[in-house]
This record gives sequence, structure tokens and C-alpha cells, in this order.
Amino acid sequence: MRIGILTSGGDCPGLNAVIRGAVLKGIKVHGQEFVGFKDGWRGVVEGDIIDLPRHSVRGISKQGGTILGTSRTNPFEGGGPEVITAHMQRLGIGAIIAIGGEGTLAAAKRLTDAGLKIVGVPKTVDNDLDATDYSFGFDTAVQIATEAIDRLRTTGESHHRCMVAEVMGRHVGWIALHSGMASGAHAILIPEQSVSMDQIATWVTDAHARGRAPLVVVAEGFVPEHLDTAHSTRGLDTFGRPRLGGIADQLAPEIEARTGIETRATILGHIQRGGVPTAFDRVLATRLGMAAVDSVMESDWGTMVALSGTDIVNVALEEALGKLKTVPLSRYEEAELLFG
Repeated sequence: MRIGILTSGGDCPGLNAVIRGAVLKGIKVHGQEFVGFKDGWRGVVEGDIIDLPRHSVRGISKQGGTILGTSRTNPFEGGGPEVITAHMQRLGIGAIIAIGGEGTLAAAKRLTDAGLKIVGVPKTVDNDLDATDYSFGFDTAVQIATEAIDRLRTTGESHHRCMVAEVMGRHVGWIALHSGMASGAHAILIPEQSVSMDQIATWVTDAHARGRAPLVVVAEGFVPEHLDTAHSTRGLDTFGRPRLGGIADQLAPEIEARTGIETRATILGHIQRGGVPTAFDRVLATRLGMAAVDSVMESDWGTMVALSGTDIVNVALEEALGKLKTVPLSRYEEAELLFG
């Protein structure tokens, strides 16, 4: 069988390790051939592929990004099951391994329901897919965010400023929670918990009164009590979702006005997606890639591989898309004890 692999959505540390794991096991154990669809669903819709022989994945597990390229193409716009099936038949591709987040896996489910043979691999730096304990890329994003916030702390302490660091987290605050706890933040603001500006100002003031330079870590999807929706001025993506970012710039002047403490904002943005993956993410991604090939060989269409404890398991795509894995209140209250 010829198996096609795609990486779709935002890039993420560990994508290349998934590709390597799938190709190596698929060739060595199952004797399969592999091709890569270029730039995610765009390559699938247009039949744009590259060959993936064994030597093409040599040493790529430590590389960031994706050797296949990615995009946020919607496969149902200008494509759909009929067009994709025709390309697969023409190219001799019997199955697809789709590596991506919520949007990618939702598209994979719709295409599987239409008769295509697809297995999913979860990819999200936000760690928000409910059917897997951790997704690769999350550990790397937390490490990058923590290092950046540690650097912000030193400049904040030098100038006696409050520093507000904005990290990724559209619907969930896992990156903010972990990086905030790791860096000793005096306040962590996440989408799951609405907090008033008065409370934020109190945490900042309390830290400053103890001679500290206040540090606030905020997820991009955080919504203060006085607002109804997350801050967005960048329009919609191809799946109709608002492009978030900039809440730190909104919070900083408000904090300064309420506390009288000079406040600066930094948005980490895409830096959290870049660079080499951590050892944890390389191992997890490799295991997921290997397991995805096994799922293809067992014809487990419409499923995805996932981490459960320390085991790699197979779950239906419906489970992955049923609900987001949000930060439980107990985890937030645990961190909140350290605020102020």
C-alpha cells in the first residue's frame, strides 16, 4: 500500500518526528511506501505530493517545523471527497495519515464519513484535545514560554515594572498555567476563569508591595469579567475562527492606570511554535507516528492515536472532537494560592 502523510494547521515542534516514526516503521515492519502531501490539505485537494523514502526522514526528528509544509486549507473548499478520491486513485494512495489539531481532525472525520481511509494524529500546542493526555508540541511551547518569561522577569525587576506576558491558548489555559507556575507568576489569566480587573490589580499591587516586580501571564483567549468575547482584531481564519492575540496590550495600560505601576506587555506569539522540540515531544511524536501506521494496517479508519497515561491507544475521532480538554477548577485554584 502507498500511504500519504499530511501536516495541517499551525506548525508545531514534533511534526517531523511523527513523519519519521511513521515512515521508518511503515517501511521496516510493514513494507509500505510513503508519500507526503505538500502544505496540508492543499496538497490533498490538488494531488501535490513528494516521495518519502527512508533516507528522506533521516535525522529530522530533532528539527522544528515540518518538511512537508502546512496550511490552513479547508479540504471542502475547492475539493471534497470526490476530488480527493480521484487524486488518491490516480496516485495509487490507499490511505492517509492526517496530522493536525481540531480543525484538521474534524475535516478528517467528515472525509472518513464520506468513505475515505484516514487515520489521525493529534497535534496542538494548546494541549486542548480531550481524548489524549498530552499532545506533542505542548511541552516545547511551555519550555519556550518559561524561558522567555524568565527573561522578562529580570528586566521587570531591573526597572521595578509589572510585566504582562501573553502566551498561546485560544480556548484553554494549559500553556499559561504551566509556564506561569514554572516562572513564578503573580497572576495567571486563562480562558476558563473570568477575572475582574480589580482582582488583577490587587494581585499586582500585593506583589509590588512586597518589593517584587509583578509578573502576569495571560493566555490569548482570556476574557476579563467586563468583556464578552476574547480580544481579536485580525479577522477570521479559513475555518471561520477569530484570529486571537493582543489581550496583553489591552491589559497593560489598564493595570498601570489602576495601580500606578509602570507596566509593559510582551506577546510571545509564533515563537512558541518554533525551534527544536524537547526530548519529551520527540519521543511522544515518534511513538504516535509508529502507532498511526499500525492503525492504517489494521484498517482503523476514522480513529486517531492518543496518549493515555504512558500508553499509546486508539480512539474514535468523535472522542477527540467531542469537547475541549479545559483546565479544571482544582488545577487553577492550586496555582491561585501562589498569586499576589
